[in-house]
Amino acid sequence: MSSVVPEGWSNSPLQDICFFQEGPGLRNWQYRDSGTKFINIRCIQGGDINTSVAQHLSDEEVKEKYSHFLLNEGDYVLSSSGTIGRLALVKKHHLPLLLNTSVIRFRSIDETRLDGLFLRHFLQSKQFFDKISEQSQGSAQVNFGPTHLKVLDALLPPLPEQKKIASILTSVDEVIENTQKQIDKLQDLKKATMNELLTKGIGHTEFKDSELGRIPKSWEVVTLKDYCKRVCVGFVGTCEPYYRPTGIPLIRTGDLKGGLSEIVNGKCVTKEFHEKEKKSQLVSGDLLIARHGDFGQTCLVPESFGEANCLNIVIVRPNTQFYAPKFLKYLFNSDSMKRSFEAKAEGSTQKVISTTEISKAVFPMPTLSEQEEIVHILESLDSSIDAKRAKLSHTQSLKKSLMQDLLTGKVRVTVN
Repeated sequence: MSSVVPEGWSNSPLQDICFFQEGPGLRNWQYRDSGTKFINIRCIQGGDINTSVAQHLSDEEVKEKYSHFLLNEGDYVLSSSGTIGRLALVKKHHLPLLLNTSVIRFRSIDETRLDGLFLRHFLQSKQFFDKISEQSQGSAQVNFGPTHLKVLDALLPPLPEQKKIASILTSVDEVIENTQKQIDKLQDLKKATMNELLTKGIGHTEFKDSELGRIPKSWEVVTLKDYCKRVCVGFVGTCEPYYRPTGIPLIRTGDLKGGLSEIVNGKCVTKEFHEKEKKSQLVSGDLLIARHGDFGQTCLVPESFGEANCLNIVIVRPNTQFYAPKFLKYLFNSDSMKRSFEAKAEGSTQKVISTTEISKAVFPMPTLSEQEEIVHILESLDSSIDAKRAKLSHTQSLKKSLMQDLLTGKVRVTVN
């Protein structure tokens, strides 16, 4: 890291400009059902503090032992162990709230030297975490505390420039926050639309009772196995002897979450293994269902995916005379279907859904044309969500670049 200080900037010891404090090491036997809430890492969610998942200490114990660890409005709290880097601002409605170990609070000692908003962005910067990583070298897990912070310096521009930099980065944060809210609203809309379309269809006025509840009169209730070419589980066992740097992709449960669009750290197997294990060979239009782990996660093998095999994943190959594969994908991913499978899963340490239970599952069956109409509506919503996610990713990358440029002085801002 360059040691050059931009003109007009200063390298200040962090402890000279910023108050920081880690919480006490609380123990399970101290927890109570009510009293004063204390923060932990899981409370810091999406840049905010969720006190609904916080645990309690008795008010009396807090008053006697820990009153100096009570948070103040305007403090920043940062996770410092495990999942480090989660940051949130303490607001009035969060209080009273007690600090806990693995969370550090920060606030400016003197706002004429260190702007509070600038501090927020500094605590999210690559420079800050690079310095923390340097201090944590040799540890099995990166974590930090006041001991590390006391030897850190902060590169500070003059106060007007701090405020300008903070204003720019905060405006980008607002775009990120608003885009995430739009994504959340679209996802809620998709969920409600799925429930409506998968139970009431499009334009129906007559309904009937069924084992699935009220459904359109023209729909049928069918058993999955009777309308699919295959319902089976892929290869079960150890594949290590067959792994190769290149070869036939082997799809595993962790690959399903990305919809097979991006397989991270993918495994490959030999051509011989692939040809021998015909039952677990995949073709375009197959539905893949996680039996455990990310339970119930479902995705569709896309067109032109090429040869592939799968490990310990349920394969459903629909008969396309009756079911559009994409319609079945939405059915499997519906909340009601996931709840149904979860109720039928078995196992003490890790629940597993059997192919027998999936085969016996009953589904509504609209006409193929109505299935395609439903798919079209839901795919339109998915496209809108994907577009917003792409915007979010782009804005997050932009912020990362801006932080690197602005917080190092590589790009200077003009102050009026």
